[in-house]
Amino acid sequence: MSNAGKNLRYLRKLRGWTQEEFANKLKIKRSLVGAYEEERAEPRLEVMEVVCNIFKLGLEDLLFKDLAEPQGASYLEKRRQLKMVSEVTQISFVPVKAAAGYMTGYADPEFLDELNTFTLPMLAPGQYRAFEIIGDSMLPTPSGSVIVGEKVDDLEEVKNSNTYVVLSKNDGVVYKRIMKNNRLRNKLTLISDNPQYEPYNVSTEDVLEVWKAVYIMQKANTTPRWDVNQLAGMVNNLQEQVSTLKRKLN
Repeated sequence: MSNAGKNLRYLRKLRGWTQEEFANKLKIKRSLVGAYEEERAEPRLEVMEVVCNIFKLGLEDLLFKDLAEPQGASYLEKRRQLKMVSEVTQISFVPVKAAAGYMTGYADPEFLDELNTFTLPMLAPGQYRAFEIIGDSMLPTPSGSVIVGEKVDDLEEVKNSNTYVVLSKNDGVVYKRIMKNNRLRNKLTLISDNPQYEPYNVSTEDVLEVWKAVYIMQKANTTPRWDVNQLAGMVNNLQEQVSTLKRKLN
């Protein structure tokens, strides 16, 4: 039997895809991906051709090489491995005009396939999504900025005071800092960087997705200018809000 099944599993994990996501890209059932990876079945030729096209591999390499063990590879082959890691992360972009549709389509492969995608070579393998934000609630991050977020699969992984894109049933897509409530574990407090906006709570049952902000992209010369006194006042105000919240939550 060839190494195709084992290589498929390695390549999928290299890109941080689930079996369902990989199956969608190959246009086959998820159960088939599982059967291939567990070597219960040999991938069909047309499936292997799609894989080779995605990963820029030769069919012979996919069939007979152990791609997870590049120790004996040539310098150029090792560079190809590194290049695959750096180029693979496809980031779906959710612009403001698609935010309403995202509420119902966030888990729909057909809806997600309609979104534009881009890559950032500095990202580690994983699942990422980008969201355009509007409004002044997170100043000095200006309206129109794009937040690149990494998927958070478990709310226990959320860190207090870090920024996240949160999709919830009642509020849709918002970009906020999160504070967890030690006494009410079914609540999250969302905080704006602009202290003119009051913090508010959301129920964890209403949270559909959370994406940890890893990069912020914005147009040049769009960051608002602040005088020193105004900025110091905002920082003090925000610190007071956070301190008050910590006392309440603990």
